[in-house]
Amino acid sequence: MFRKFNNLDTAFRQVRNFCLLIVAIFAGICLYSVYRNGQISKDSNQRIYLLAPGAVLQAVASTRGENLQVEAQQHVESFHHYFFTLDPDEKVIREQLSRALYLADASARRSYETLLEKGYYRDIIAANISQRISVDSIVMEMGSHPYRFKFHGSQQIIRSSVETTRRLVTMGQLREVTRSANNPHGFLIEGWRTTDNSELRTIERR
Repeated sequence: MFRKFNNLDTAFRQVRNFCLLIVAIFAGICLYSVYRNGQISKDSNQRIYLLAPGAVLQAVASTRGENLQVEAQQHVESFHHYFFTLDPDEKVIREQLSRALYLADASARRSYETLLEKGYYRDIIAANISQRISVDSIVMEMGSHPYRFKFHGSQQIIRSSVETTRRLVTMGQLREVTRSANNPHGFLIEGWRTTDNSELRTIERR
């Protein structure tokens, strides 16, 4: 009789251990499912889909730190584009410079006011001059805030009879500020100055 009780006890323990194993497996599966659903939900929240004619484009959200240098370079490029891309139209000049001055501090405004006093923008309108900017490189120093930059590019000044190309090298630093419609990258250029604006060549236009 004692042997029968021992056999029953052993069988009960085996069944109990088996049940515990099954429960542990199912609990593990449930926890993994919850984790995966959370990851999928998080990933989906970081993606948006843009509808374009004949295509669906996917955009992925990312943190500012992941694209900090790229955004800083784009901010510097945008400022120089707005400040130096001009046409002989008072409204265009005003709009371009207004956009540029939102991206920089008083150092850019001082440069603008100096050119204004010298009649630079008046001459652009009077002589039907167009001005374009080309970017060669933007060197960023992202080791400490504010971030220093050096812009290398060229400036094309197009007149009715000639086209002049000038070297353009500027320097400054970037301070992080709140993003806005006027400042989408969330930087402000400080201490901006031109270090080289020498003439490279002048060619006649036909």
